[in-house]
Amino acid sequence: MESVSRRNFIQKTGIASAGLFLLPNLMRGMSPNSTVNIAVIGAGGRGMNNWTQMLGIRGDNRRIKDGLEKKGPRKAHPYVKIVAFCDVDDKAAATAYNMVPDAKRYKDFRKMLDEMHKDIDAVIVSTPDHTHFAATMAAMELGKHVYVEKPLAHNIWQLRTLKKAEAHYGVITQMGNQGHASDGIRNVKEWYEQELIGDVKEIHAWFNGPKFGPKAWFNKPTHYPPLPESVRNDLDWNLWLGPAADRPYNASYLPRWWRSYYDLGTGMLGDWGCHTLDAPFWTLDLGMPTSIEPIHSVLSQSPTQFGPDQSILCYQFPKRGNKSEVTMTWYEGGKKPENNPEWGLKKIPGNGMIMQGSKQAVITDGKPYKPKMLMSANDWAEFNKKGWDKTIKRIPEESPHGEFIDAIRGKGPKPGSSFSYGADLTEVALLGALAQRFNTKIEYDAESMKITNQPALNAYIKEEVREGWNFGENLWK
Repeated sequence: MESVSRRNFIQKTGIASAGLFLLPNLMRGMSPNSTVNIAVIGAGGRGMNNWTQMLGIRGDNRRIKDGLEKKGPRKAHPYVKIVAFCDVDDKAAATAYNMVPDAKRYKDFRKMLDEMHKDIDAVIVSTPDHTHFAATMAAMELGKHVYVEKPLAHNIWQLRTLKKAEAHYGVITQMGNQGHASDGIRNVKEWYEQELIGDVKEIHAWFNGPKFGPKAWFNKPTHYPPLPESVRNDLDWNLWLGPAADRPYNASYLPRWWRSYYDLGTGMLGDWGCHTLDAPFWTLDLGMPTSIEPIHSVLSQSPTQFGPDQSILCYQFPKRGNKSEVTMTWYEGGKKPENNPEWGLKKIPGNGMIMQGSKQAVITDGKPYKPKMLMSANDWAEFNKKGWDKTIKRIPEESPHGEFIDAIRGKGPKPGSSFSYGADLTEVALLGALAQRFNTKIEYDAESMKITNQPALNAYIKEEVREGWNFGENLWK
């Protein structure tokens, strides 16, 4: 695959001459009857779940594949069309290629955007964490709407740059933390705003992973660094690495185990924090923490390269107006909060979040779809019967994908988890991952975007990238 340089990308697409870097909102308007032409970067895995949902196909990837084999390709909604796939792994993308045979195929998203930018309205980015930013910025610089898997980016500078880009280019954006489109998260915020929960000073959030193994989402090599192996013929390893530092191929990175490596993934917090922390972050307007401290850690064999086997982190959030300071504790690897008798729980579930208010505690699962007041069964039934004021507009079918498409077509508002929100939520998760990675307390100055007590860690606020993968620098000039 011919490498497309940054200079050629700009020259060939005519961005500079069109003035897109200088003038926001330079994109064609769409009527409600327009067809949204979508390009997909990362066609398999989470990518297939995302683009099929955009087409209105429901179910997980196994059901989608089984249904395809039995019934043949589905028909897309009349206003959504997949026009291109970009994937560096032909094996991972094979089902997608079979489902939409007319879509053009690429391995390098820079080349795809170079050749097809006039035919693309929106882009779905569902690649490994370390390539989210480059693919997203390349699309935004061409005025394309973007839907990006969580976590939104791999470091804090990238997150801040995406917030700038959303405002500058005036495109529709969304991070794929699906629970933010749910009725459940709206319930929690309404309960809090209607003073049914009371003052919140304490949050507990936990997830049962990471679980390591060949069939798990995380795995470890038998040696570190992983021993060089021959690259599969159906994989472009150089493009898979993208902006990350060059290294020999090893099967321990793929198909999903890159999450285990901090320079490629973002650990358990990056993988699930944007789900589990969503409800308290939004409800309480938490903003940025002032400190994050590990209070328990069982480290992997190479602690600065891999996520811990177990971890407990303590976040401190300052006062926000008349809202109290908040202590938020994150648990992973099987660790959980102690069961408070006042909660009335027989046991703490495997994944979840508890927000303790002065009047009432609230619990959610790992995603905020079905929140519940921690009260007796009779009181909970009576509470639901009485109801409360539903002041926040609901999303049809609780579908983040439909929310994104409706916003592009002018039929709905800006998505709730647009980059202006999703970047901040992800920043909280990535700060925790950084404290885990070096097993040290972090004191954070959000305004200056600096770690004040550990200056050496500021090198990870903005990471170096390989030549040809620099995006977004113009927004800081």
